[in-house]
Amino acid sequence: MAGLSPNTPIPTEIKLHQKSRLLELAFDSGERFELSYEFLRVFTPSAEARGHGVGQETLQIGKRDVDILGIEPVGNYAIKPVFSDGHDTGLYSWDILHTLCTHRDELWQAYLDKLEAEGGSRDPAACPPPAVKPPPSCGSKH
Repeated sequence: MAGLSPNTPIPTEIKLHQKSRLLELAFDSGERFELSYEFLRVFTPSAEARGHGVGQETLQIGKRDVDILGIEPVGNYAIKPVFSDGHDTGLYSWDILHTLCTHRDELWQAYLDKLEAEGGSRDPAACPPPAVKPPPSCGSKH
């Protein structure tokens, strides 16, 4: 399995719980975890949110009510959730998922602290819609 560390636990069970908005994971190591849909959306590994280097991250706001509409398998090494806000470019490898599971509480607290420091909100109603770029001008004066 390309890209996996030799000791990476492999999920043996992945379940979506739509009412509670939780993803349940069981690993071959015997560990079991639950991650909220919001947590997974906030910590998407996509370049769109993470950028292409340190300091290029985009703080994810207004994701409290996000749902996962489905999960697509990616080979034997990852999953790609499809979120209700249209986001579907994050590939969650087994390494990433296991790290998110084992560091969930500290990651979540760091996210809440950053959200507060930047005046952001988890509530979608409190977040302005993304800026829409005007169409390019043709350069002529009408």
